[in-house]
Amino acid sequence: MIQVTRKDTKESLENMLRRFNRKVQQSGNLAVVKQGQYFEKPISKRERRLKAIVRQERKLNKIKRIKLGQR
Repeated sequence: MIQVTRKDTKESLENMLRRFNRKVQQSGNLAVVKQGQYFEKPISKRERRLKAIVRQERKLNKIKRIKLGQR
C-alpha cells in the first residue's frame, strides 16, 4: 500500500496528489491491474472453431436476407 504524507504544513493538496500519482505509476501496480481487467479464460481450439463457424453462418444469413430485401 502506498502512503504519502505532507512534507510540511504548507504543502498543498495538489502537490501531495501529484507525488502520490507518481509513486503509484513507478510501483507498476496500476499496469498490473489494467492487464488483468479484461482477462478471459482460455478456450479450447474446438470451441473457438465452433464459435467461428456460427459467426460465419450468421454473417452469411444476414447478407442473404439483405440481398432478398427481408432485412
